[in-house]
Amino acid sequence: MKKLIFAVIVLSIGYLTMAKAEENVKVTPQEFVESVASVPGKIGTHLQNEWADIKVYQANSWAEMKFKFQGLKEKFLSQ
Repeated sequence: MKKLIFAVIVLSIGYLTMAKAEENVKVTPQEFVESVASVPGKIGTHLQNEWADIKVYQANSWAEMKFKFQGLKEKFLSQ
């Protein structure tokens, strides 16, 4: 019985949260061409931003590891 109630709740929540499609939305051929033409630029910008984020992350990661390694090295040399 608990499984049945749980299934009904899950299904009702799923039904109520489904996205409803917009009605009477028409795309002109010019809008379609413009949206397709803008894709390479958007991808290029995204990849450049990701590359910059990766460089920053790697620089921070290497600096942190260098600091930790230096501390470990000093710890072993002091004994």
